[in-house]
Amino acid sequence: MEGLLTSLLFSIALFLLLSASVAVDTIAANQVIKDGETIVSAGEMYEMGFFSPANSDNRYLGIWFKKIATGTVVWVANREFPLSNRSGTFKVTSEGLLLLSCCGDTVIWSSTSSELIRYINPVAQLLDTGNFVVKEGNSTDKTNFICQSFDYPGDTLLPGMKLGKDFVTGTIRNLTSWKSPNDPSVGQYVDYVDTNGYPQVFMRQGLVPRIRIGPWNGIRFSGLPNAMPNTIHSKEFVLNQKEVYFKFKLKSSVVQMMHLKWDGSIVMLHWSNRSQDWFIFANALMDICSGYGLCGPYGICNINKYPSCSCMEGFEPKRPDEWKITDWSSGCQLKTPLDCRDGEVFWKIRGMKFPDTRHSWYNPSMTLGECEIACRKNCSCMAYANLDIRRGGSGCLLWFGELMDLKVCEESQDLYIRMPASLLTDEDLTVFQSGLNKTFRVITVVLSILLVLLGTSIAVYACCKKKRRSYMKGRGRRVHAIDKRYSDVEKEDLQLNFFSLSQIAKATNNFSINNKLGEGGFGPVYKGVLENGQEIGVKQLSKTSEQGYDEFYNEVVCVARLQHRNLVKLLGYCMDGDERILIYEYMPNKSLDLYLFDETKSCTLEWPQRFCIIDGIARGILYLHQDSRFRIIHRDLKAGNILLDHDMNPKISDFGLAREFGGNQITAKTKKVVGTYGYISPEYAVHGRFSMKSDVFSFGVLVLEIVSGKKNREFSCEDVNDNLLGHAWRLFTEDRCLELMSPSLVNSCIISKVTRSIHVGLLCVQNHAQDRPTMSSVVMMLNSDGALPPPKQPAFFAEEVLRNHEPFLTVDEATITLLVPR
Repeated sequence: MEGLLTSLLFSIALFLLLSASVAVDTIAANQVIKDGETIVSAGEMYEMGFFSPANSDNRYLGIWFKKIATGTVVWVANREFPLSNRSGTFKVTSEGLLLLSCCGDTVIWSSTSSELIRYINPVAQLLDTGNFVVKEGNSTDKTNFICQSFDYPGDTLLPGMKLGKDFVTGTIRNLTSWKSPNDPSVGQYVDYVDTNGYPQVFMRQGLVPRIRIGPWNGIRFSGLPNAMPNTIHSKEFVLNQKEVYFKFKLKSSVVQMMHLKWDGSIVMLHWSNRSQDWFIFANALMDICSGYGLCGPYGICNINKYPSCSCMEGFEPKRPDEWKITDWSSGCQLKTPLDCRDGEVFWKIRGMKFPDTRHSWYNPSMTLGECEIACRKNCSCMAYANLDIRRGGSGCLLWFGELMDLKVCEESQDLYIRMPASLLTDEDLTVFQSGLNKTFRVITVVLSILLVLLGTSIAVYACCKKKRRSYMKGRGRRVHAIDKRYSDVEKEDLQLNFFSLSQIAKATNNFSINNKLGEGGFGPVYKGVLENGQEIGVKQLSKTSEQGYDEFYNEVVCVARLQHRNLVKLLGYCMDGDERILIYEYMPNKSLDLYLFDETKSCTLEWPQRFCIIDGIARGILYLHQDSRFRIIHRDLKAGNILLDHDMNPKISDFGLAREFGGNQITAKTKKVVGTYGYISPEYAVHGRFSMKSDVFSFGVLVLEIVSGKKNREFSCEDVNDNLLGHAWRLFTEDRCLELMSPSLVNSCIISKVTRSIHVGLLCVQNHAQDRPTMSSVVMMLNSDGALPPPKQPAFFAEEVLRNHEPFLTVDEATITLLVPR
């Protein structure tokens, strides 16, 4: 009997031991994982749980290698919020969010989501790729996740992980170094895909670029060696309307990862089974010429020469005395300045890393000949080249302004640089003229063929257009507009819903006063409910509105082509006789100004929400300026044009005054200045010049208003005659900037975030446009802890100042159009 009992107890103990050793790769909703417990991927490649770095007692939630390179950490969740003890837990909520807590229910870190949705049985799983994903339990889709750790890289890029930007959601995937080998908190180095112009890869230290790789030429990043085909990994670069990213995939069972080290080194690490250790497979910083812009504008770096820097043919050192002491930062200049006349040529060079593309424009469908014509027409275009070197070359890339960061390399791609023909040698001119003659003969033949095809195409086009009109009528998709001017909207083919006037009248209870949400410069705004139950916002152009068809058309065309979580979504439009109506998604919390400047509601808007609103507005403007297919200048950013959805997420609205800029356009000028007092930049108000920096100024005003809860236009200070901007700057210079903060934020504020927001706001409202940061820098500054430059004196720009300068405005032929809040 005792033997049977002993055997039974042994069996139970063995079963429990085996059960405890089984690797679990999945956790269910609300299942709590405590410190000391881990989950392991199915193939036991990766493990996730709490860990402490060497020589540290702090606890972090992370993912590390298990089967090989045991303990090598590849991802950390709470980099900025370490735990000081072992009371940490994490779980997945029913909304699909990851929560890291300690000491009971105190949330230390959580994943983010644009909207809270209750999913069906959400589960989290650690995959053998190293990706920790949250998905619906019943979903069979292996790519569509509620959230994933791959969207939030740390200092390591694993195979399949993307480095880049999602233009639709605004997600930015950068590599950020650790502060030290044993401190996972955010360090000073960032590796990212820059999308100012044609995308390229940068590594920066703080705000200073240190290494530039790129741009992608269809096979590799320009400037990297012509690597032989390998059986280990393949690289992929994707650029489309939705996203831009770089990633690599493994072709075999080897283990590799890209790692941004704490000291700024970028290395590709390869695991060696023989030595049981990592070795460097490739290194991005290979020589002195890898440093960004060592030789200045138009300077060429050559590691095989001494000195390493020299000027391109036809150029000379800008400051010879500095070059003699090996300070090349001033760069080079043309021996004979360009004057944009017929005597200028484009000289072909190769064996060169392509210049910095942050001031560039590109078109993937243009030929090289069309590219040259486009560059020749613009005097500020300094060079052009094909985008893609495959299949003989395709696409067009234009550079504007100075050419920076050139380097001699094994590049086989041609780069055409603008210069006066007088600077070319006789031999060069002979080669160049021979190329022109050959090109002329080809063009002559091509033009002859095109002339024949053109006549045929015109006839076919006329026939097709007639048929298309009949077809569109038959399907009922043409807008039934009485006024022929409305046909302009049809031509845009915007894929927008057209609503009949009867549909809108029914949805708004015949534009009932009870459905009215407010009224602005455009006209009244109503709440409506469609037959399918969808709530909508209806903007009806007032018959007495100062805005007319141009603004209505502008908003329809502009907003319809934009998609971002921080931009209001246009659902459709209605045009019937003199009626002009826009239909938007419904924003239940109305506009930001109703919360900021109302004492009762202002108390409900705590600091975390205010900072999220600041960050969301910044990301929306960044999308307009940089990440969308069309560069948009809003020109009327203000608190009344920031709408708030159900979760208080900000949505930029009202694009009636927006202007689209071309890829190479920097500024524009107008004789009619439009906008709202208190938000207009000084160069726009006085001289009619507007640019992206005009929106940056307006954003800065918004930031200071959000922090203070005061209107810039109506602000007054008893001691001095300052507006809000002047008052904020005065407090900042006296190290009293927290006095600007609204008293209602005392209990909820994070002092470092408040002071940083004020600092960024003051940088945005500096008097001179060139001193203001770009929106990409603004987003980065708001979400980092690096040092910021001191702000210069802001534009003390108030309504009184405008009145005092009215005679000057008349001389400059500029006028101010005051639009009432909408």
